[in-house]
Amino acid sequence: MSKIRILVLVLLNILTVDLYAQMVDRKASFGTRNLFHNLLKIDSKGVLFGHQDDMAYGIGWQYQQGRSDIKELTGEYPAVLGWDLAGLENNREKNIDGVPFEQMGEYIRSAYNLGLVNTISWHMDNPLNGNTAWDTTSVTTVKEMLPGGKVHEKYKQWLDKFVKFNETLVGDDGKLIPILFRPFHEHSGSWFWWGKKECTPTDYKELWKFTVKYLRKVKKLHNLIYVFNPNDFTSETEYLERYPGDDYVDVLSFDTYQTGPVSNGEAFKSRLAAKLVIQDNLAKKHNKISAIAEIGYVEIPDPNWWSEVLWKGIEQHPPAFIMAWRNAGFRELEKDNHYYAPHLGHPSSVDFMKMMEEKKILFQGAAKSLDLYANPKP
Repeated sequence: MSKIRILVLVLLNILTVDLYAQMVDRKASFGTRNLFHNLLKIDSKGVLFGHQDDMAYGIGWQYQQGRSDIKELTGEYPAVLGWDLAGLENNREKNIDGVPFEQMGEYIRSAYNLGLVNTISWHMDNPLNGNTAWDTTSVTTVKEMLPGGKVHEKYKQWLDKFVKFNETLVGDDGKLIPILFRPFHEHSGSWFWWGKKECTPTDYKELWKFTVKYLRKVKKLHNLIYVFNPNDFTSETEYLERYPGDDYVDVLSFDTYQTGPVSNGEAFKSRLAAKLVIQDNLAKKHNKISAIAEIGYVEIPDPNWWSEVLWKGIEQHPPAFIMAWRNAGFRELEKDNHYYAPHLGHPSSVDFMKMMEEKKILFQGAAKSLDLYANPKP
């Protein structure tokens, strides 16, 4: 081998190490590394639009091949697909929202094969007492999940079930599918057993660190991108209160929803913009991706919400992606359809299309052309 060729290979290796230095997993798969770095730099191209359970169900339908409320409105799937594992820990066939895990795996594979991004949350039951994720009667659950705790071994068994599910997520290219993994989300609230009033910052951080180390070092999972996800905060100090450190987080994100009357839109837009300033500054300091992991306004009663509230709230500090929550309108007698994304005929659908066409909001076509799993482009 010539000296010039050796020098080129050495330089390429140095550049590669530097390029991937800030990832949690230094042994992350090729596609996972590329996805991370493409998302890290995507703000110059636009904001990926996501939707929870998009391929599984929507307004008036459930588990029909090829359907999607977003696709039927825009002609394209969203660029990001969200899923939840609640129920997997207890060997249930379906998750908390009725999605069979076998079908969920099919949707994840389909999304990846289309060049789309998959993100997974986990509303896991309380391992200490068997109640749901919303059980807040105990303030010792997180502590008891740590090494030496009463339910530490049970928690490892739950993680092993995730590992087994993860092993089924293989694309048509024969590669394990990269996943944005978002455990213990909305931790700055107090409605989950891992919330602010339910555990100390130290215990929360230790649980997060254990989880990452167990999946990465013990179980050798190298297809995960780890997503940190508070909800309410007004300063960098608040945001970082339970931050486990740069070696354990790849993505900085938050969840936020508008509530109440349409007139609350101005205040929501201001809060949204203020949160993004804080998160964007932190993301730049720590070399992390900035994202909004959940966002929405139930039933979207404001016909101009997408362009006048959402877009104006994010345009100055655009995140890598935003994900609207699910469209749970498949039950015929359901009084509250509990939907967060528009569908054909919805009053806000015209404004949504306007935002899609005039702003830098990216869907399936853009995701495919950006080739998010390939080498990052200069």
